[in-house]
Parts: sequence; structure tokens; C-alpha cells
Amino acid sequence: MVDVSQHELVPDHVLLDDDEVDEVLAEYDVKRTNLPKIKRTDPAIPDEAEVGDVVKIVRNSRTTEEAVVYRLVVS
Repeated sequence: MVDVSQHELVPDHVLLDDDEVDEVLAEYDVKRTNLPKIKRTDPAIPDEAEVGDVVKIVRNSRTTEEAVVYRLVVS
């Protein structure tokens, strides 16, 4: 089976710990439920991600070296 998360066009998906999540939520002044969502079944997210976790996605960008977005894992 092919591991799509290793494909060169798939951006890095990093599972955040609770302290990192708190920092992100404070920085953007949002609640966890206000974050954009990503399904638990998305093949790009880490295997250990569970519903309620927050994933940091780092993409290449033409205007800035990289673009960072955060997603809440949902079922």
C-alpha cells in the first residue's frame, strides 16, 4: 500500500501537544472549536492523532517561505 503522507506534494502534518495548542489558541484568541477541521480519516494526518487533537500543517508558499495552518481533528 502507498503511504500518501510521504509524497513530496503533501505538506508536513505535525500533532501538537497541549502546551503548544494553548499557545496557538492564545496567540490567535480563538477557541479550539473555532479552528478549521480535518477528518480523522484523512490519510495525511499522523496515525496517533485522535478526535479533539490539533494538527499543525506547514506548506510551501510563494509569498512567504512557508505557510502554517492549524486544524482540529474531527471524526
